[in-house]
Amino acid sequence: MEQNVTLDGNTISPAEVMAVVNGKAIVELTEGAWNRIIHARGTIDEILDSNETVYGINTGFGSLVNTKIDPKQLQELQLNLIRSHATGLGEHMEKNAVRAMMVARINSFAKGFSGVHPNIVQQSIDFVNLQITPYVPRIGSLGASGDLAPLSHMALALIGEGKIVKDDGEISNTREVLTENGLIPIELHAKDGLSLINGTSQMLSYSILSLDILNNLLPIADVIYCASLDAYGGTMAPSDARVHDARPHPGQSTVARRVRQIMADSKIQQSNLDYKRVQDPYSFRCAPQVQGAVYEALLGMQSTVYIELNSTTDNPLVFPEAPSLQERVVSQGNFHGEVLALCADRMALALFELGSISERRMDQVLDANKSGLPPFLASNTGLESGFMIVQYSAGAALGELHGHSAPRTAFSTTTSAGQEDHVSMGATACWNLYQACQRISEVLACELLIASEAMTYSNLKSSSFVKSLIKLTRTIAPELDGDRSTSAEINQIATHLRDGSWLARIEAENGKLSR
Repeated sequence: MEQNVTLDGNTISPAEVMAVVNGKAIVELTEGAWNRIIHARGTIDEILDSNETVYGINTGFGSLVNTKIDPKQLQELQLNLIRSHATGLGEHMEKNAVRAMMVARINSFAKGFSGVHPNIVQQSIDFVNLQITPYVPRIGSLGASGDLAPLSHMALALIGEGKIVKDDGEISNTREVLTENGLIPIELHAKDGLSLINGTSQMLSYSILSLDILNNLLPIADVIYCASLDAYGGTMAPSDARVHDARPHPGQSTVARRVRQIMADSKIQQSNLDYKRVQDPYSFRCAPQVQGAVYEALLGMQSTVYIELNSTTDNPLVFPEAPSLQERVVSQGNFHGEVLALCADRMALALFELGSISERRMDQVLDANKSGLPPFLASNTGLESGFMIVQYSAGAALGELHGHSAPRTAFSTTTSAGQEDHVSMGATACWNLYQACQRISEVLACELLIASEAMTYSNLKSSSFVKSLIKLTRTIAPELDGDRSTSAEINQIATHLRDGSWLARIEAENGKLSR
């Protein structure tokens, strides 16, 4: 059953955006948000009536800031802006990313600082609620002056131009789709086009999609670590609370607490009280420190994305309460995506580290000299290769994660005749993170597959959390009975790790994991 997500410009969460994106909710604006939008629009109309020259309202754009436009040409100016800036490249954005981008834009308008015409907002809401998805080429934003090219393609659809991507992937004529849904193209008035395209909404959309995946992945990554730890016969002693009280980083403490929760009833750990190894390899012993640092990056990302989602990233901004018309419109730089870009770069680097420690644990388990298990877990050593190549594939995915770990913010370029002389490359960084989320889920799926098989050689039982996860794994990947291709199995497991379905199942059976 559909629910309403109410936008007020200040309190929407990424999870609520995802509910809309996934078709589980529709959006509406609060009365206060509508009043703010109307009030700010009144300021734009006052400026037009006064004939004062104000950037973004009756001037050119970028380096053409000092060119005043005839009042009779203001609508044409906005149309020209949208059409000329709709110059995207590459494949089109997936439906979920476009829908998240549109919800983010609407919530930005709801703060009442854009001066956009209410009809623009209503048309955007109708598109989201009717699940009309504009065709938006992915490449084109430099992450400063907003996501101009992608948002221009989105705006084209609102005015009846451009193309629409239907649910079945068919590319359709926009006007035909509008007619089918009882809508008509909207007219752009002064500042409307600029407000539609000048914002960080594409960067934000990929950040929200990534956050949705990572909120599912990181808790279950700790369960996978525990599965490997028990399969290897390692000790959870390094997760002792006293250790982490001595170095109380929030992420590290959370992961250690999760490990203690996950392993509470592990018979393997209970048998390890007289542990024979003095110290486990770092990939086991230092997991709370490494995976905790990754989790801490996620906590920072959660905060950054929430603030950005409830911000206005338009330019210029409209402040209707200021005493003079000139003071009511302020040119500034909220469109610059550096905060999202750096956040995405940090998170992508953190995911490489998570993949790196995961892949090292696979090696420890598969190496008979270290784990005491059959080489590569093959039941007929020599004749069969077992899971040898599972680690190879994980290593290949890790190689791609290494590429994703390179900071996209390390590059900038100058545009618009030097007026826009520093950019964030935030759209590239956030898309890069989204791709890294795919790769890390595959690496973790490989570790889970190996740990599940290794556990079959233990005479003791692991914990309830681990057993629940292995049981789910076995619905896709049965125990080895001779060599077989595991490619499809790994991809299916990775999907369940990303979408949160397996996390929900094991928490329903064993209790909510510590956050």
